[in-house]
Amino acid sequence: MSDKAETPFDSIEGSHEYVAMLAEALDEARRDVEAEIAAAEREGASRRKEALLLVSYNLAKLNLHITSSRRILNDLRSLRRLLLAERGLLAEDQKAEDEKGIAAAEGV
Repeated sequence: MSDKAETPFDSIEGSHEYVAMLAEALDEARRDVEAEIAAAEREGASRRKEALLLVSYNLAKLNLHITSSRRILNDLRSLRRLLLAERGLLAEDQKAEDEKGIAAAEGV
């Protein structure tokens, strides 16, 4: 099996990067929609402006979800690092105990 990730979601880091890019795309889309709202207001296109305001609202909600997802992914990365470090420490402790056992057995 290959260690290389095939999709952005094969690792927490890849998912975090993907969500970060999605957040950037959302910011760009929100800026574009805000410009369209201003243009619709200048043109007096009230229905278009209302539709664009709804789009802006939904983009804002999506941005909140993406921000929350980024935080969750950060938490998962931190927890994984913590758990892997503990596992490494436990392995080192076990190795030290094994070495003590071997030294004690050789001394008997």
